Amino acid sequence: MRAVERALDILAAFGPAQHDLLVADLVKRVGLTRPTLYRLLNTLEKRGFVTSSGEPQRFRLGPAVARLAHAWSTTLDLTALARPVMTEAWTFTAETVALFVARGDMRLCVAEMQSPQPISFRRGVGYSEKLVRGASGRAILAFTPLQPGQLDAFAAGTNTDLAWLRDQLTITRERGYAMGHNELIQGAYAVAAPFFDTSGTVAGSLGVFGPDVRLTEARVHDFGKVLRTMADHLTVSLGGVPLS
Repeated sequence: MRAVERALDILAAFGPAQHDLLVADLVKRVGLTRPTLYRLLNTLEKRGFVTSSGEPQRFRLGPAVARLAHAWSTTLDLTALARPVMTEAWTFTAETVALFVARGDMRLCVAEMQSPQPISFRRGVGYSEKLVRGASGRAILAFTPLQPGQLDAFAAGTNTDLAWLRDQLTITRERGYAMGHNELIQGAYAVAAPFFDTSGTVAGSLGVFGPDVRLTEARVHDFGKVLRTMADHLTVSLGGVPLS
C-alpha cells in the first residue's frame, strides 16, 4: 500500500504549470529518496503512466493517464455534478439559476432551478440562444478562441452591435463574469460566470436571472463575484483549472 501511495504522490506532482519535471523537482515535491523515486518512476514508465526524455532526464505524464482521463470524463454527468453548485447559488440569490453548455455558436440550457419568489423569470431546460446574446452566452464566448471573422459570423442576423460586443467580452474576461439588463427579457437582470473542462476549454456558464424591481446593478455585481467562485468549484469538479 505504501508503494501505491508513493506512486500516486508522484503522479499528483504534475500539473498545468508543472508538466515537465526533473528528478530534482520530484524529490522536492514528494519527499522520496532518489533510489526510491527512480524505482517508482521506472515502474510507472513501463506501465505508460510517465514518459521521459532528454539529458538531464525530464518526466511527463504518459498516455496511460490520458486513457484514464478519457474514461473518467466520458462517465461524467454534468447536471449531477453541477447540482450542489446550482443549489448553493439558488440559496444565496433566491433567483432563478440555470446551467448552459456551448453548442457551436449557440448555448443550450441543460438544467434550471426556478426562483421561489412570486415574480421571477425562467427559460426552461432545452432553451437555446446565440452566444452573442445575453450574459450566459457572453460568459462562454469571452473565453472561446475565435478565428478572424468568426465573431462577425456568430453575430450575423442578431442586430448585435459588434463594437459593444467586443467591449463586453473584454470586460467579461477582466472580471470573470458577464452581465446583461433588458437584453433578452425586458425588466430582467442576468449575470453568468464560465466553467471549464479538464482540457482547459470553456464548457459552459452558470447564470442567475431576476427582475430589476428586486435587483440593483450593485447587487447583480455581487452575484457575479460569488458566481465566479461557484463556477470555479464546478471547474475543479470537472478536472479543470479555475479562473481564480
